[in-house]
Amino acid sequence: MTAIDRRTDGRLLPLALTMGEPAGIGGEIALKAWLRRGEGVPPFFAVDEPRRLAEAGRGLGLPVPIREISRPEEALRVFPEAFPVLALPLAAPVVPGRIDPTNARAVLASIDRAVDLVRQDRAAAIVTNPIHKKTLYDAGFRHPGHTEYLAARVGGDATPVMMLVGGGLRVVPVTVHLPLRAAIDRLSSDLIVAQGRIVAKALVTDFGLLRGRVAVAGLNPHAGENGALGREEIELIAPAVERLRAEGIDAVGPLPPDTLFHAGARPRYHAWLCMYHDQALIPLKTLDFEHGVNVTLGLPFVRTSPDHGTALAIAGTGQASEASLVAAIILAGQMASRRTLRSREVAV
Repeated sequence: MTAIDRRTDGRLLPLALTMGEPAGIGGEIALKAWLRRGEGVPPFFAVDEPRRLAEAGRGLGLPVPIREISRPEEALRVFPEAFPVLALPLAAPVVPGRIDPTNARAVLASIDRAVDLVRQDRAAAIVTNPIHKKTLYDAGFRHPGHTEYLAARVGGDATPVMMLVGGGLRVVPVTVHLPLRAAIDRLSSDLIVAQGRIVAKALVTDFGLLRGRVAVAGLNPHAGENGALGREEIELIAPAVERLRAEGIDAVGPLPPDTLFHAGARPRYHAWLCMYHDQALIPLKTLDFEHGVNVTLGLPFVRTSPDHGTALAIAGTGQASEASLVAAIILAGQMASRRTLRSREVAV
């Protein structure tokens, strides 16, 4: 399913692709993704500077015609023949691999513009290119990353949840970018339940399942060995699983983390709720390093991103793989379509 349609009037909408760090590989992989438009990649447009993309394409020998558009709606007509770009000027020329802090405002403006367009139903979903966080921090950015910034832009009671998709897995770290000691301190039954609810809902609305089964990992070796190797399973995780099950969610656990991801176990579950960052990301990146997709659940719109960074060391060399970005674009299109179908079913 790749049709993009977030409105009940049947009008098709393109995806909005943000600029990301302009000195990184975002421009290169965006150009390469457009070249794969005949491989199930849904129509998208970039919120970017057309000239810098055109220069990048020429420098890399990529035959990508750039077409500036004035409205997102033009992207559907343009996309088959040229890469549509909604123009956003940069403060300084781009040198691949060399960050210019004066361009930080444009990076944030690209995200803001994409958010506005998707909330106005002028874009189906957002796909974000990687940002360079330190540069944005130096420019006054006060959020840990994309996920938190998007939640702040939405406001209200939005609870962002990071899911990584790839290799047949949908993994969610309950605690994310924290030192391991801090992650254990942060863990609570309430946090596990809150994220479990969002994951269970997403399996239906975003991934098209009638009812998804969520595997909940233990924290300690052998899921605590009945308290002999730690009591977090007894005191925090098992009570959370019981609360989820009481709400009608098919949650199973706490399960020993070392046996959750082998070939025989994977078909039993539709998503994996993990207790800390590496517990979730190691199996996914081991199974499918090239095609992982970062998905933000809990927002009123679909947002995906390639599961890698700006790769400044190889920017401008032509070595960057577009595989993860292509996977992110395709998944965003599928999720947006499913949300639309689901909203129609509920309305009827």
